[in-house]
Amino acid sequence: MAGHSKWSQIKRKKAVNDQQRGKTISKHIRAIQTAARDGGSGDPSSNLALKNALAAAKTDDVPADNIERAIERALGGGESGGFELAIYEGYGPAGVAILVEALTDNRNRTAAEVRHVFNKHGGNMSGSTAWQFTSKGIIVLANTSEHAQELAIELGAEDLEQDDDNLTIITQANDLYTISEGLQQQGFEVTVSQLTKTPQSEMEVSHKDANKVLAILNSLEDLDDVQNVYSNASLPATEPA
Repeated sequence: MAGHSKWSQIKRKKAVNDQQRGKTISKHIRAIQTAARDGGSGDPSSNLALKNALAAAKTDDVPADNIERAIERALGGGESGGFELAIYEGYGPAGVAILVEALTDNRNRTAAEVRHVFNKHGGNMSGSTAWQFTSKGIIVLANTSEHAQELAIELGAEDLEQDDDNLTIITQANDLYTISEGLQQQGFEVTVSQLTKTPQSEMEVSHKDANKVLAILNSLEDLDDVQNVYSNASLPATEPA
């Protein structure tokens, strides 16, 4: 794993989400509804996408009754929303590659909103970037003990990355739920459990450009329809001025 950048971006995203809990819950509910509807089942044991959506919702403390209602609506107990996945690709400040995943009920609206953010922050949506990213699972523990590392490897972790306070575990996408559950069953508190996309190679971003890159990533994440934003930016270890 290269440096600290992936964990720093997760911490940045959680800090934003903690200030906008209502929006965070809404995005999780939309993902759960879509996974249940597309998978044709509200049983996570037979619906991997739903398993992963529920694991991500759990780490953000989405209320159980909200989750139950979302699954009921998706399976016919009410309006399901009819959301579909939309992918947007582009380049941001300093030429960093950006990949945006949205769940939308109006592709024209969402595309216009995403394009507006790219244009406003000096980016563009010309060119393909999806090929630069690989689907992975990511789990974060507030525990860096040797036991935690050994258990993660035993459960099938692909790679480990640690800083002073946290252990970040990289998994194959299909192994995310199993490893996350295995760690929790052994008493470890999982603070992040989510599917992600990691860049095949990273682009170092200078302090001068870091604020511009953070601004476009934050603005894209703030859009109601946007679920995930990925980039190949390797941000500075210290906060930009």
